Amino acid sequence: MKWNKKHIYLAIFLPIQMLLMQLVEHNPNFVERYYSNGIYPLISSFLRIIFGWIPFSVGDLLLGFGLFVLLRFLYRLIKTRFKNFIPKLIHLTAVFSVIYFCFYLFWGLNYYREPLSKNLNYQQKKYTTEELQKVTEHIIQHLNSYQLKITKNDTLKIENPYSQKEMYKIATSGYDNLSKDFPQLKYQFKSVKSSLMSLLQSYNGTSGYLNPLTGEAQVNDRVPKTSYPTTTCHEMAHQIGFAAENEANFVGFLAANYNDNLYFKYASYRMAFGYCILEIRKRDSELSKQLWKTVNKGITKDFNASYEFWQTYKNPFEPLIKKGYNAYLKANKQSKGVESYNYVVDLLISYFDKNKGL
Repeated sequence: MKWNKKHIYLAIFLPIQMLLMQLVEHNPNFVERYYSNGIYPLISSFLRIIFGWIPFSVGDLLLGFGLFVLLRFLYRLIKTRFKNFIPKLIHLTAVFSVIYFCFYLFWGLNYYREPLSKNLNYQQKKYTTEELQKVTEHIIQHLNSYQLKITKNDTLKIENPYSQKEMYKIATSGYDNLSKDFPQLKYQFKSVKSSLMSLLQSYNGTSGYLNPLTGEAQVNDRVPKTSYPTTTCHEMAHQIGFAAENEANFVGFLAANYNDNLYFKYASYRMAFGYCILEIRKRDSELSKQLWKTVNKGITKDFNASYEFWQTYKNPFEPLIKKGYNAYLKANKQSKGVESYNYVVDLLISYFDKNKGL
């Protein structure tokens, strides 16, 4: 087998890219100015325009094709008893080098931008349990109110009447309202789709993902519909450049909360309550139990139904997948890994403290 010079150059370029990313990590101001608010909006808009009109997920097909090619490569490598192993390994490294480059150019550099709290001029600080309790009580008050407005009975579980596609359309109006107060959170050119791999996502415990190569927001269409609005808004937040999970959670909360639709408003406080009560339980389990008693029974039924849904998909491989995703997040400036999702509480407290006078 002949040595391919192009493959060699691309393979050498991979470690060079990794070294450059180490430099980028220490220059968030540069990333914020020239990438996140510079070329990224152009790239992301272009991708959403190109792929947004297609009714199915192009990104899922690309992932499936990539997995097939990788498995075929490994099969042939074993079948030929590792003949021409070094040239083939260089070829594989060259492919990863191209994917690595596209990942960070098309979206991944957003991991290294300045914190959203700075962008929104929030003064984040360590909060006390008392402050967390106060915000949680405020959230419960609104959560109970929206549940009662929808069902007219505090013991009834909410049943979201909208289809997934209808919710994708409704979600954009929330971002339209949000951009009036937060212009930096403007969303254009919708490209939100149900994932072709929703069943697989259910088994690996994920509700959605953004495909950075196509700019499509992929949502697991099997997840309970009461949480669907915030899941959709979360993935849309990734599309507009907020890569960190806690920041995407917060922008997703805002977009759902700013929506005129009651089911979206309910979902926003439902998500906020879920993260806040989890944090309270870590600090004071007795206080957590007391606060749960103030939540309408219909809401408790909703949370129980969601828990039962995810329990049906529990499997031995899920922890391994989460470990892999945990390592991925840590490699991209999220030192807490999958726990990064929970750090949305900091932003929620800053938001309610600043805007609600708590």
